[in-house]
Amino acid sequence: MKPIRSALTITVIFLGLMLSKTASAFEIVIDEGVENALPIAIVPFGWNQSAAMPPTDVAEVIRQDLARSGHFNALPPADMPAKPTSFDAINFADWRRLGMEHVVVGELKQRDDGGFEVSFRLVDVYRGSQVAGYSIRTRKEQLRYTAHQVADIIYEELTGNRGAFATRIAYITVNKKNDKKVHKLEIADADGHGAQVLLTSPEPLMSPRWSPDGRRLAYVSFEGRNSAVYIQNVYSGQRKEVASHSGINSAPAWSPDGNKLAMTLSKDGSPDIYVMDIDSDRLQRVTNSSSIDTEAAWSADGDMLYFTSDRGGSPQIYKVAASGGTPKRVTFDGGYNARPALSPDGEKLAMVRGGDGYRIAVQDLDSGRSQVLTDGSLDESPSFAPNSGMIIYATTVGESGALAAVSVDGQVKQKLEATRGDVREPDWGPFQD
Repeated sequence: MKPIRSALTITVIFLGLMLSKTASAFEIVIDEGVENALPIAIVPFGWNQSAAMPPTDVAEVIRQDLARSGHFNALPPADMPAKPTSFDAINFADWRRLGMEHVVVGELKQRDDGGFEVSFRLVDVYRGSQVAGYSIRTRKEQLRYTAHQVADIIYEELTGNRGAFATRIAYITVNKKNDKKVHKLEIADADGHGAQVLLTSPEPLMSPRWSPDGRRLAYVSFEGRNSAVYIQNVYSGQRKEVASHSGINSAPAWSPDGNKLAMTLSKDGSPDIYVMDIDSDRLQRVTNSSSIDTEAAWSADGDMLYFTSDRGGSPQIYKVAASGGTPKRVTFDGGYNARPALSPDGEKLAMVRGGDGYRIAVQDLDSGRSQVLTDGSLDESPSFAPNSGMIIYATTVGESGALAAVSVDGQVKQKLEATRGDVREPDWGPFQD
């Protein structure tokens, strides 16, 4: 029998203003999951304040996280034979009869100082032993985030891959008010909760991109009736205009170290790729062509830039050294490949592939083999999760823009059904270490 590990204590520290809203921007629907998803039971957590309901149902947040990953078959609480809150209270025979491989038990406690403590144990039912156990100190307004942390721990223990539930997404919404369009730059937790509006404009907003530290967003705004690239602090709201040249200013992309920003500018003629040093504002021109070069994306090591170009007669993806040089074509399957996105692990390239509609495809960078992952008529704006396991993208539902997600192997498919507005141009944020 595997020995029970003693619980570790994690203190959750947050910088500046953290999101505490609980409104949901999306309802996530699982269209497809992996075959033979792992059976697991997240038992409702004990609560040491019997006179009041807990401020957050921590166990339910964990259950929903694991279920929507498509890798787990999470048992509904109504079907549980018992609701133990400690390891010693588990009747393993009952859970084995249900075919449960793992059970999670835990408690939520309010401390004397007003803070909270979430403790849990992930238990292997057939071995009768603990797999992981932690105690996490947190605050009332961060209980949902703490639940996502627990789900990440469980996911990594049982799949071997880091979880990405405690992350955020950025996106653009468009609504009509008095026959006029209202554009908003919003961020939310990866499960759609905690939605917060960062910017509202009567003019279009485009291309939000998270900085590697998760503290800033770069985006394009037309508020001056011409495109301009801005960088905005997520916590303070302070922002800076970094490119407003004559002509096109678009498609910002952060370097992996967060020190540079690649952009598409047409200030010197045709649209080309430029790289700006953020501290000095110094610009370096990377491509110089009479064709359209746009939509740059950095390689994981920061050495290369992948971009869309029609220099060969149709949109395809090329790569070039970030310091400049001769571009090399990367995509050869299909007559239209655009909007490159690189996986954080450096192994895959996602793109929009045209043909019978526009769909999300992924290409292995080593072998060059590619696979179409989606089947919509207008799927665009792919963005990898920070663990490289899922891709979020924009699609259409009826006549409205919506978001969806697909695993890199195409097995897990999700729809993020917006509770309001036309939603587009998602970007999946980094791990919040």
